Amino acid sequence: MFTIPGKQAVTMTDKAASHIRNLMDKGNTKGLRVGVRKGGCAGMEYTMDYVKEIDPNDEVVEQDGARIMIAPMAQMFLFGTRIDYRTSLLESGFVFNNPNVTEACGCGESIRFEGT
Repeated sequence: MFTIPGKQAVTMTDKAASHIRNLMDKGNTKGLRVGVRKGGCAGMEYTMDYVKEIDPNDEVVEQDGARIMIAPMAQMFLFGTRIDYRTSLLESGFVFNNPNVTEACGCGESIRFEGT
C-alpha cells in the first residue's frame, strides 16, 4: 500500500464528505470504493461503487463520518487526490483533483497517468 504515516491517501472537501455520508445513509452501505480502470479517450477513468463489505486490502479513508475505500490496484494512482462534489445548472458529481494525472480528455471523464 502507498501510505505516508500521518497522511491520508485521499482527502475530501466538506461537500464531498457530506454527499458521501448521505449516500451511505440512503444506501445502507459502508461507504464508496474508488478505483480506476482502462477506458475513455485518455486511457483511464475513475470508478465509484457502493460498498457492502470492506475488503481487507482496501485503503480506508474516513473523514467527518464519510468513508472511502481505495481499491488496491488504484492506490498508487490516487495518492494525494482531493475529492470534491460540485453542483451546477447542468450537472452535479464528484470531481477528482489528482496531482498524478498527466493528461485529461476534453469531456473530463477520462485521464492518463505517467507510463500508462
